Amino acid sequence: MARSTALRQRSRSNREAPRLSTATWLTLLVVAMCGVGVIIVFSASSVISMSLYGNAFSIGMKEVIWMVLGAIFFVITSRTDYNRWRYFAVIGLVGTMGLLVMVLVPGVGVTSGGSSRWIGISWIRIQPSELMKLALAIFGADLIARRQQEGCTNRQLIGPLAIVAGTAAALVIKQPDLGTAMVLMVITITLLFAAGIPGVLLAKGIGVVTALVTIAAFAMPYRRERLLSFVDPGSKADGSGYQVVQSLIGLGSGHLFGLGLGGSREKWGLLPNAHTDFIFSIIGEELGLIAVLGVLVLLSVFVFKGLKSADLSSDRFGALLGVSLVTWIASEALINIGAVIGVLPVTGIPLPFISFGGSSLVITMAAAGMLVSIARRGTEGTLAPAKAPRRAAKKATGRKSPVRKTPARSSTSSKAHTRTPATARSAAPRARASGTTPHASRRRATTAARGPASPFRQPRPK
Repeated sequence: MARSTALRQRSRSNREAPRLSTATWLTLLVVAMCGVGVIIVFSASSVISMSLYGNAFSIGMKEVIWMVLGAIFFVITSRTDYNRWRYFAVIGLVGTMGLLVMVLVPGVGVTSGGSSRWIGISWIRIQPSELMKLALAIFGADLIARRQQEGCTNRQLIGPLAIVAGTAAALVIKQPDLGTAMVLMVITITLLFAAGIPGVLLAKGIGVVTALVTIAAFAMPYRRERLLSFVDPGSKADGSGYQVVQSLIGLGSGHLFGLGLGGSREKWGLLPNAHTDFIFSIIGEELGLIAVLGVLVLLSVFVFKGLKSADLSSDRFGALLGVSLVTWIASEALINIGAVIGVLPVTGIPLPFISFGGSSLVITMAAAGMLVSIARRGTEGTLAPAKAPRRAAKKATGRKSPVRKTPARSSTSSKAHTRTPATARSAAPRARASGTTPHASRRRATTAARGPASPFRQPRPK
């Protein structure tokens, strides 16, 4: 008896335990990935930070500053109703386009490594191409939601979005930054797919984009070398395939549990961009296969919960915005990890939430905050409690739950029932056959009040 009582109490506590909502899941995942990023950036950047600034923690402290700024934007966007960003869709897009043009102006844009991608002074720089990802996602979601509500055709949806995305991608390629231009195209195609554009039109668009990307890739000599070297990086280990070869050496050196935090050998000048584009290789070298799989699990769960937040959205704009933001982050992670392990060309895309990114980290955290806002307003709360038992419902409503009571049968009625005369028992079948019972009379009256049955009458919802 005591054992059965304990089992009932345990099952009741399991039913009453609250479940973490999608918004809480997303917040915890962002915190976990940012924590991993700070630790690995401190370790991966110690050597180059010492050589450039004379302090092994200089780059790591800058990462902390950018992450604090990103956390502020994360809180702001997660607490703000995502529908308010619709008012800034056109203004934000036009302003970001202007910044992309300013980057190309000599003396205004900051050039580093042969690319002009930043605006700012010293180490405080803003990358307008990163801001364009967010501006395009908001503008595209708002455009599709409004025009579908107005009953516009597919051409009226595809035309403006294709023009805007194509212009932005052309300006980004001019910097040059082919990787970010590919992410912009992925966001655009995903928005059109989520809008329900037919597959034939999407296939034509993907074909055109693929052709343009191929032409742009082979137009520049260094891009052509990267594309040819990733097929067999070992054959050009002393040239365009050097980064990929060293990245694979670092991943292989970590084995299962790694060389230990701070024990990387690749960060000692062997692997360029160890704390930015190739930080995933340092994770594998220092913390091993276990940490690599852990990072992949965190990113996968984030994508799953992000798509769930889009599914929970109460309006069309929120669903489209959520899908575009998740696709943006997932495509960046896929491109970065693919380049690190040598299955995709190196494009310079950072690993979301983990790489040292500056403005890229801040804007990505702002986008994650918007996903949290979508999930929070879709679930109406940070915790979704499980189905309450009857006693909990009684305490919450203050009313007793309805209990069906069976009326007591008197002894006289039971005796009368048991002693039914034979004539009454024989008359009952005749009454049912002739339709003179009280139930049959009530059915006839209800049918006469409703009128004749119509084949166009809709079934009642269950």
